[in-house]
Amino acid sequence: MHLILGIADLWLGLCRKPPRVHASQVDIVYLTEPAHAGLPDGGGGRSGTIRRGIGAALSGTKTLARNPQLLWFTLLAGLVLVGNTIGQSALRYIGWTMQPDIIVSYVQDFLLGFATLFCLVFLLAGLFISISSKKDGSASFFVGLAGAKKFLKAIFGWSIVLALTGILLIYIWYHFFYWLPPEIQFLNIFEPFHFITSTIVQFPFNWTLDWDMLTEIPGYGGRSLLLWIYPFGFMETLTFSAIILLLFILTPFVVPLIVLEQKTLREAIVGSFVMMKKIWADVAACALFLGFIIYVVFLAYLLIQAASGMVSPYQTVIFHPPDTWIALAILYNLALLIVAFVVATVGGIAALDLYRYAKTGHMPVSTQPEPPV
Repeated sequence: MHLILGIADLWLGLCRKPPRVHASQVDIVYLTEPAHAGLPDGGGGRSGTIRRGIGAALSGTKTLARNPQLLWFTLLAGLVLVGNTIGQSALRYIGWTMQPDIIVSYVQDFLLGFATLFCLVFLLAGLFISISSKKDGSASFFVGLAGAKKFLKAIFGWSIVLALTGILLIYIWYHFFYWLPPEIQFLNIFEPFHFITSTIVQFPFNWTLDWDMLTEIPGYGGRSLLLWIYPFGFMETLTFSAIILLLFILTPFVVPLIVLEQKTLREAIVGSFVMMKKIWADVAACALFLGFIIYVVFLAYLLIQAASGMVSPYQTVIFHPPDTWIALAILYNLALLIVAFVVATVGGIAALDLYRYAKTGHMPVSTQPEPPV
C-alpha cells in the first residue's frame, strides 16, 4: 500500500466480441466546508470552469494522500476488474468450445457485466460514505462499506441499469460503427480505442515478445489458456471499462444522491442529470485532466520501445528480450496499472467534491488540519 501511495503522490500532485437534501443518516456527517482556496466559486467563463475541474482533481489527490485507508478502494476495484478479465476469458473459451445459443451468450454477457458493476458501484458508495462520515479527520473505508449495505436495493437497481446500457452500447459499437463507410468513420467516437487494443500486444505490454507462447501449447496444439486472458480477455475488459467509465462520467451524481440524500433510484437519476446540466463543463475538465495523466504515463511505452529497439512480436523471430528488459517491462506495466487505479480513486473523490459544489455553489476543501512540521 505504501508503494501505491508513493506513486499517487508522485504522479497526481499536479472488445466485447460481436455479437456478443433529505436528512442524512445518523452515521453520515455531511461536511459543511468553506470555499476552495484559490478557486473563486463565482469565477465564470472557461478559465473558471477549468480551475474548478482541475481543483477538484487536486483536492481529491490531497484527500487520498491524507486518508491512505481509501486506497482499499483502489485495491478492491482493481481485483474486481481482474475478475472481469478472467470472466471475459472464460466466456470466450465457452463460446469457442461449446458455441452456446445467441440468447445464452447475451445472458452470460449481462450477468458478468452486472456482477462487475454491482461490485464497483458498491465500492463507490462505500467511498462516498467513508469520506462524508470522517471522524477526527480520518476516513475509514470499511466503515463506508458497512454503511453502503443499507442501500443495496438502489445499488442493485443502478447496476442493472448500467449493465443493460453498457452492453447495448457495446453491441451498437460493433454492429453499427464497425460497418461505417470510410468517409464517415469519424462518427465512431470509440475509434481511438482501437489504437490502444493494437498497442497492448507490443513490447513492453507483451513483455515476452513470444507470440507462439500466447497462441499454441507446444506439442499439444490448440489454444493456450493464457491467450484467453491476454490479449483477448484483457482487451474485452478494456472495452467494457471504457464504456462503463463513459457512463459514470455522464451520471456522476447518482450514487451520492442515493447514499447521502437517500433518494430513490429514479429520483437520483433525474437529480444527477439536473445537476450535470449546471456543471457538466467542470466534470468534463476534471475527467480530461485525470485522463491526461494516465495517457502521459501510457505514452512512456514509446520511450521503452525506442531504448530497447523492440516493438511487435509479429516482427520478432525466435527472439527473447534480455531479462533486464523483461523486468523493466513488468515494472512499467505494474506502475501503469497502479497509476490508473489510483487516478480512478481520485476521480471518485473529485466526483463527491463536484457534487457538493453543484449543491452549494462552493468548492469544498479538506477539513483535516495540516500535519505538524
